[in-house]
Amino acid sequence: MDATAAETSAAPASVTEEQPPHISAAAARETKRKMIMVAMDESEESFYALNWALDHLLNNSEEEITIITLINVQPPFSPMVYPAGPVVFAAPTMVEAVKKAKQENATTILSRAFRMCTQKRVKAETLILEGDPKDKICRAADELHVDLLVMGSRGLGKIKRAFLGSVSDYCAQHVHCPILIVKPPKAPHK
Repeated sequence: MDATAAETSAAPASVTEEQPPHISAAAARETKRKMIMVAMDESEESFYALNWALDHLLNNSEEEITIITLINVQPPFSPMVYPAGPVVFAAPTMVEAVKKAKQENATTILSRAFRMCTQKRVKAETLILEGDPKDKICRAADELHVDLLVMGSRGLGKIKRAFLGSVSDYCAQHVHCPILIVKPPKAPHK
């Protein structure tokens, strides 16, 4: 990862090579590790995707250990303000306040996701990156050699998707591992 990567203090991220004591030495050699990365943001769709993955993708067998990497990418902050006149730079105290707020936001998101994993007795680690979410998620998935990337879908319409772009669409085209895009259930029509 690059210098912008950081782990949250709310979630222990150490992964040990030791096997649980109830697995024999022969079984330990045959134990496989499955790495699943789940992209998290403040949307309920990302939490729905995590919950869906926890409920449907994990088998708690002795032959396979699944590790979930919860990733949150914060967009970069530009300390420049563009009013109607010349470019104005934000005060250093404002820049620090924004950086702190972004870090707290990421920690809150990943803490909630980490609790969901621990409630299901799933080993999880967290990762906070800064930059363009599309690029950072794809790069992290490649560098960590994940077996599957899971993302939520906000269900943007065709026009919004054309103008804003879709992180999940981009990742589906550029990541080098399988990707699962989890759509939330449709709300009943009233």
